[in-house]
Amino acid sequence: MPGRKASKILCAGIAVQDIVMRVENFPAPGSKVAASEFIITGGGCAANAAVAIARLGGRVAFAGPLGGSDDQVSNRIVTDLTAEGIDCNGAVRIDGGTASVSLILLDAQGEKTIATRRGVKLGNVLPVDAARLVADVDAVLVDNRFPDFVTAVCRAAHARKIPIVIDLDQATKPDDPLLKLGTHVVSSAEALHGTTGVRDYGAGLQRLAEHVSGFLAITDGPNGIYWLERGALRHLPAFKVKAIDSLAAGDAFHGAFTLGLAEGRKLEDAMRFASATAALKCTHFGGASGAPQRAEVEEFLKKN
Repeated sequence: MPGRKASKILCAGIAVQDIVMRVENFPAPGSKVAASEFIITGGGCAANAAVAIARLGGRVAFAGPLGGSDDQVSNRIVTDLTAEGIDCNGAVRIDGGTASVSLILLDAQGEKTIATRRGVKLGNVLPVDAARLVADVDAVLVDNRFPDFVTAVCRAAHARKIPIVIDLDQATKPDDPLLKLGTHVVSSAEALHGTTGVRDYGAGLQRLAEHVSGFLAITDGPNGIYWLERGALRHLPAFKVKAIDSLAAGDAFHGAFTLGLAEGRKLEDAMRFASATAALKCTHFGGASGAPQRAEVEEFLKKN
């Protein structure tokens, strides 16, 4: 933002490595298909959101559990995030641990099929000093893949009374203590259904609102975002683009939304900014590496 210091966001949670190939159609069992594009890039909700924030001009730090110095996947994750200008001092390296790796096929419509080798020894890791991690940030964004780690971060952020955006990416319980710490909880459609047992978006959000007092919303890809406002369901349509890669689009939304809040945008403006960021991400191949630059988002919003 001209004339002021850029807002700083802490993104806490999961970082993985993605191996991405673009194909015309997904292969049938026992068959082969040719890939037109290939990239090895960073992945994981929190890490992807951090990249999006960095591309949008925010200052950003990443915190989360990773494998030890002998885990080459974790080493590459840190190297790639650092190259984006992201502070990785909050990463906790675990000897003998390994980060997750995902193999992702993207078809001609931008849909994805994913196989993941889960990381090991990272599930019960805690931050070294959660208070220090949040001491100089304007907002916190967490996913719920490592709940013990991010709950400690959110408690420290809650003590500072700063915005806490929770990416509800993995189904949990409606009364999950982590969700109660969020000032803003933005869920995927799949995670909301898994958490509440309800498929209707309005009813699902209402069920969550029985336990969570913060802002509640759900992202639904090309169908846009739905949220509760004074108990009523509101909707913001997605921008129409030619999608070639939806991978990390939701994470780009969360990152841009959190940055928008930290910059003082009103809720609907922050969601529109985030929707534009996610839409543009879908027009670029390469998962998180396709996150757009700030100027591209601002120009897109002027035209739309």
